[in-house]
Amino acid sequence: MAEEEELFDLVIPPGVPRSVIRAIIQKYDVELVERSQPLYYANMSGDVRDLLAFRGKKEVVLEAEKEMRTLVLAFIGED
Repeated sequence: MAEEEELFDLVIPPGVPRSVIRAIIQKYDVELVERSQPLYYANMSGDVRDLLAFRGKKEVVLEAEKEMRTLVLAFIGED
């Protein structure tokens, strides 16, 4: 029996543009998934929200995270 490789999730912060999400999906071998995540800030402390996440191999997710940051900063004009 072949061992399954462990997959990791990169939670996408709310407000990330759809164009950035599409670019990551097209460039990297990741799957877009929903993930329940408790929030711990402001008046939402303890609330659980369904957020989007990229799921994939660790090294791929780490590269996707760097790319997502670069694309978001370019989108908001801070590149």
